Amino acid sequence: MWLSPEFQIYLVKEFQRLKNEENDRLKLNWSLQRTLAKVNYHIHTDAIKENLIPREVTKRQAGIVYATEADLLNVALFGFTAREWRETNPDKKGNVREDATLEQLVVLTNLESINALLIRQGLSQSDRLMELNKVAITQMTSLLNSNAVKRLKR
Repeated sequence: MWLSPEFQIYLVKEFQRLKNEENDRLKLNWSLQRTLAKVNYHIHTDAIKENLIPREVTKRQAGIVYATEADLLNVALFGFTAREWRETNPDKKGNVREDATLEQLVVLTNLESINALLIRQGLSQSDRLMELNKVAITQMTSLLNSNAVKRLKR
């Protein structure tokens, strides 16, 4: 490189281009999974609406039920509620799910479907939390040890 400053500049620029390309690919994977999690959330909210929210409640009261169920998933996966995350991360915008890893979003998507099924089966919230936490631990362990996921992130 000391012989050719032009080559050094070319090498640095090419390296930066490749790193940008890699970052774009990772953002796309994360964004796609975040979109899937949002779409899948409708399965979850439909189960809540059909099984947990009485017809006589106000929209505000129904909103509390939805938020409680979202926090059930947050606690099962992340170990804290949305409020606890906001209090711990006042400088970050959005919510805990916006800050989640690809693996966490995959598991979250799965937990939403499983929780919808458990709601329809009539399990109590505390029983659902215990089951969902077991699933989250198992799936996160599996994904973090997966060579396929590691290759995807490269």
